Amino acid sequence: MNERPRHTAATEAISAGRIANDRALSTPIWTSAVWEAPDADEAARQATSVRPERFYSRYGNPTVRAFEDAVAALERAEAALAFGSGMGALSTVLFALCSAGDHVVASRNCYAGTKALLDGPAARLGISTTWVDATRPGAISEAVESGRTMLVIAETPSNPLLDLVDLDELGSITGPFTVVDSTFATPLGQCPLERGVDLVMHSATKGIAGHNDVTMGVVAGERELIDTIWGYGVIHGATPSPFDAMLALRGLRTLDVRHERQCNSALELARRLRGHASVTAVHHPGLEDHPQFDMAREQMARFGSLLSFELGPQCGYSDIVERFELIRCATSLGGPETIMCQPSSTTHAHLSHDERSEIGITDSLIRLSVGLESVDDLWADLEIALR
Repeated sequence: MNERPRHTAATEAISAGRIANDRALSTPIWTSAVWEAPDADEAARQATSVRPERFYSRYGNPTVRAFEDAVAALERAEAALAFGSGMGALSTVLFALCSAGDHVVASRNCYAGTKALLDGPAARLGISTTWVDATRPGAISEAVESGRTMLVIAETPSNPLLDLVDLDELGSITGPFTVVDSTFATPLGQCPLERGVDLVMHSATKGIAGHNDVTMGVVAGERELIDTIWGYGVIHGATPSPFDAMLALRGLRTLDVRHERQCNSALELARRLRGHASVTAVHHPGLEDHPQFDMAREQMARFGSLLSFELGPQCGYSDIVERFELIRCATSLGGPETIMCQPSSTTHAHLSHDERSEIGITDSLIRLSVGLESVDDLWADLEIALR
């Protein structure tokens, strides 16, 4: 008998992560914080085993494990580990793998929370960071210090300029653990693990859960490495709730159809904005004039549901926000509603003016997360606001 073909990620999103279901189609919420052991020997075994599902919910939970298994299947990973937020995932990975005196290399164009963690608590505890322009070929590997660099962190596509990092180049680095924040791409947009990267991380709050009703993070990779991170995570305590895990798993079931529509709409809006008189620049990896378009086409299955653009001097952000009917002013992404934010005053507000300028974030830069509305209705809303 011929072996069955490997399922696509779209099918895995529907079929994976059913360990807690029995024969129910909907994943149940295991709300228990603790489980009874049948005897003393079993209690001792659970207390000393790795990632037990029915011992204590900070160690593991059946609903949470179902979500983890589904993400692992989508990422083609041996295992995944969920957290109470994306920053909970990042900080747990960082402090699980790094100690005082260790060194991190990180891409300069990234979420401001990542920069705050590395320049703040990590530096205070003796973990130093070298920030590099990860779009430049060889920049990351040149910054790696043999025997000292423990972690390389890259965000691709980046927040908010949609810059890319070469995943093949990143995956070829030996020595430190390599981590990709793939939140903007989702597991359906790219697969860093298949290109040699050690860990892939997401703020599952965003596209994976997809409905603006969950706060979660997740990291996936080889089982041994995930188990090591879990060992620190139990102490760190950034544990997701079973209810959030159920909602995230429910959102993941429709990720393929949601993401396909959002990506198509984002590219169409990017093309239309590129020709608008009130817009001076548009950033989207699916545009043919994006400086890394060839790389995006080679390493991404989809170009993503995010874009950013620069307003001309005749437009102010506060002026256009007041004129929107459909597009909402909010600081997140990946949900069914199209939302817009000004990174300089929200996601990157705590950076100094010089720090924002260094990475290309101006007051005229606007980030747009494209939802599920009609693309023509969204364009009409943008046109009226930009007049």
